[in-house]
Amino acid sequence: MQAKHHPAIRRYGRRIIPITFAYVGAIALATALVPDNAPASALTIGLALLPGMAALGWLWAMGRLLIELDDEYLRMLEVRKFLVATGITLAITSVWGVLELYSPQVPKLAVFFVFPMWCIGLALGQLVNRFAFGDRGPC
Repeated sequence: MQAKHHPAIRRYGRRIIPITFAYVGAIALATALVPDNAPASALTIGLALLPGMAALGWLWAMGRLLIELDDEYLRMLEVRKFLVATGITLAITSVWGVLELYSPQVPKLAVFFVFPMWCIGLALGQLVNRFAFGDRGPC
């Protein structure tokens, strides 16, 4: 069976798409309702929790994919993608964090960008699977 037709992959797609719409909608809502430099309030905290819940939903969907993939090779490709993404994210944020500590003129990296950075790392992990190992994996 081709990876893209695997039932676990189809279920993953059905889960991830509405979560993605919820995330984008939550970011748009927060952007529209919270002015720049707004003080922390029940509204700002509540609106900040919404995209965070969607991010947790993405992580849950990815975890379910790993559990539901009965093909060990496909699961290994996904795990490799996650490891590449995590390694890239930890390396960049660690180096940038040290730069921020010792070079005050370096712009601060907003924590908001860490998860999108990890998601870009997933795409790079997929490229590693394809070009270093000859298989892009199921997703």
